[in-house]
Amino acid sequence: MLRVIFTPDDIGRVRMAADPDPMWETVYSVFRLMRPGQTPIFGAWRDQVVRHTRRADLDILLPLVRGAYYPDFLTPAEGRLGLPYAIEALLATPAARLRQDMTELARLGEPTPWWMRRLAEGDRAVLERVAAAMRSHHEVAVAPFWPDAQAHVEADRARRARALLDHGVEGLLESFRPMMRWSSPVLEVDTPFEQTIALDGRGLVLIPSYFSWGAPDVLRDPDLPPVLVYPVERDPALFRAASPATNGGSVAALIGQTRTSVLESIGDGSTTSELARRVGVSAASVSQHTAVLREARLIQTSRVGKAVLHTITPLGAALLGDRPAEDAAARRRPA
Repeated sequence: MLRVIFTPDDIGRVRMAADPDPMWETVYSVFRLMRPGQTPIFGAWRDQVVRHTRRADLDILLPLVRGAYYPDFLTPAEGRLGLPYAIEALLATPAARLRQDMTELARLGEPTPWWMRRLAEGDRAVLERVAAAMRSHHEVAVAPFWPDAQAHVEADRARRARALLDHGVEGLLESFRPMMRWSSPVLEVDTPFEQTIALDGRGLVLIPSYFSWGAPDVLRDPDLPPVLVYPVERDPALFRAASPATNGGSVAALIGQTRTSVLESIGDGSTTSELARRVGVSAASVSQHTAVLREARLIQTSRVGKAVLHTITPLGAALLGDRPAEDAAARRRPA
């Protein structure tokens, strides 16, 4: 069980990360190779990545990324700025942090390779090997799937933003049930480890993750800036490889002004009833059109309370970006 204790100041300092964190995603992708998770979700990804993963990278990362614990220095806060900043921060890890993280890893009692002792001593060459492995594995296992990761994170952020606007920060924290349970001033999370984090006015950054599966996660050192990484809900339809026949048929079904208007009207996230008002058609008609858009992988749909929320995927955004500007009224006239 993880318990995160808030003060009144912390309630106003809860933040949502804008994008997936490349370092957390890289660490989780190593987990997914060892423990794939649900086949409909991760099966195709794993089949593709296994063929391209570099053995030298896994020789470094697998001993570090274990089920019970992995070092905090692998996921520096600079990851939210992008991979280059994160790798630079990893290479600048203080020797004291390396020693502390490696000591914690050794407590698992599992066999460790020779280079881990040198890493614990702050050996620069070994640290550079770890950084190179993280960068290389990210290129193979994470970067090719980044658009899908961003689509899922954007959909999740839209859901959470609705909860925040309607019910405030406490409503945002409540929106994570049953994954997490908010009972002011404590957020409880079922985890395979026991930990209590007192925020003490530092606030909390919520980081949605594409490759995470199961329980949310945190940095194990309670003195580090508090983050809570949680798995987003997944749409299996976005994971399948689109065949030319299937995808071509779906895209062809988009030809028509009403579906184009629905796609253009989604914005940062819209419910079915909102789209019906904007486009000027019935909610039932919008539901039919969004089903086709979803099948074509142009939008993603999730439920927020009693409402259904639609968000656009990178593929949908790219399609709109290729369209010439038209008169707005003409765009929204039903076909």
